[in-house]
Amino acid sequence: MADHPIRPLDQADTLRAMNTQENSDTPPPHQTTRVFAVTSGKGGVGKTAVVANTAVLLAKMGKRVLILDADLGLANIDVVFGLAPGHNLNHFFSGEQELDEILVEGPKGIKILPAGSGVQRFTRLDAHEKMRLLEALDAMHNDFDFVLIDTEAGISENVTYFNTAAHEILVVTTPEPTAITDAYALMKLLSTQYHEKHFNLIVNFIKNEEEALDVYRKLTMVANRYLDISIDYIGSIPRDKMMIDAIRKQQVLVELYPESKTSMAFEALARTIMQEPQSLEPKGSIQFFWKRLLDFGAK
Repeated sequence: MADHPIRPLDQADTLRAMNTQENSDTPPPHQTTRVFAVTSGKGGVGKTAVVANTAVLLAKMGKRVLILDADLGLANIDVVFGLAPGHNLNHFFSGEQELDEILVEGPKGIKILPAGSGVQRFTRLDAHEKMRLLEALDAMHNDFDFVLIDTEAGISENVTYFNTAAHEILVVTTPEPTAITDAYALMKLLSTQYHEKHFNLIVNFIKNEEEALDVYRKLTMVANRYLDISIDYIGSIPRDKMMIDAIRKQQVLVELYPESKTSMAFEALARTIMQEPQSLEPKGSIQFFWKRLLDFGAK
C-alpha cells in the first residue's frame, strides 16, 4: 500500500483560503449534515476538549453544530460547558423523552445531546436503541451542518457503533507510547472487524509540530505494513496549562483565551474540518443521515 502524504497545517494558507469564502447561516443548496466521530483508544487524551473547542469555532464560522455526547455512562460535554441539563440520552433510550426534547443550548448557539452519568444500562445499546437513534437523528437532517460525536474511549460496542455510523472518524491521540498503541488498536479493530478504510488523525498535547508528525509517521508505517487503511493527518494541538484553567472554569479555551497558540491551533483544525472534501459514497454500514446522504449523492 502506498504511503499517504503528510499534510501539516499551514495556518496562513488556511486563513487565506477562507478569506475568499463568505460565512453564512444559510447552507448551500443540497447541503447534507456531516457527521464526525471524535474517538480515541485511550482515555485522558483530551478528546472532549477537542470536540468542545472545535464545535464552538465551527459555530462562530456560521455553521449549525450539534454535539452528541456518546459516552453514555460517564457524561462529560455538559460539564465542560457548565450546563445542568434536566434530561439526557438515557431518557430518550428509555422512551421517556423525544430526542428534540433533550436538546440543550451551549455557547454560540451550538446544540448538545447530553449523556447520562452513572447509569450502566445504556453503556451497551441494543439493535432497537441504535435504530431509534438513527431515525430520530435523521429527522433533524435540515437542522445542522455538522454533528460531532464525542465517543467514549476504548473499543466497546458503543464505540464501534458510533464510529461506523459517522461519515468520518477523527482519532485523537498524544505522543505517549500507550496512547499511540491504543489508537492503532482502535483503527485495527474498526478496519478488520467493521471494514473502515479511512481515518483522520489529531495529535494532542504536543511540544512542537515535529513531535506530532513523528506520531503520524509511526502510525502510518505500521498501518501501511499490516492494515488496508489510509490515515490523514489533519492537525495538532499544543500542550497548554491554560486548558486546565479553562476546564476548571467550565469554559472552552477558545472563548477564554482566544489569542493563545492553542486557540489558533483549534481554529486551524476547525477550518480544516470545514474544508474536508465530502464523500458522497455511503460506507458499508448504516450511517447517520444515510437517507439524506443518498439523496445528496443522487443530485
